[in-house]
Amino acid sequence: MSERKIRVVVAKPGLDGHDRGAKVIARAFRDAGMEVIYTGLRQTPEQIVETAIQEDADAIGISILSGAHEHYFRTIIDMLKERSAEDIIVFGGGVIPENEVPSLLAMGAGAVFGPGTPTTESIEWLRKAVEAKRAKEVQS
Repeated sequence: MSERKIRVVVAKPGLDGHDRGAKVIARAFRDAGMEVIYTGLRQTPEQIVETAIQEDADAIGISILSGAHEHYFRTIIDMLKERSAEDIIVFGGGVIPENEVPSLLAMGAGAVFGPGTPTTESIEWLRKAVEAKRAKEVQS
């Protein structure tokens, strides 16, 4: 029996129209053998959470360049908890000041990747995070 592929939703919340980074990481995850659901531009947190639940996603990757990272991370993480889907890993990337990363991690983000992060680093982190999540589910 083969293990299910990692399923990741790559999302662009809000009005930010710059999606090159999201497309690059979506392609890198796909090329690494993951199933990728790219939501496209200008998604609401509700749409992102609903997509992740409907697609049985392991993770949501949020790409943010607008400066609204704290709002979107908090809203998406809170909505996942409200929907009893807090097992979906939330991580992100984009232009996020380094000094603001600790607060995102404290609110429940699994990781935050800044500009120039090699895609291999994000891929390896996601594989390990999903592996740990699945191991925890088996123990429950």
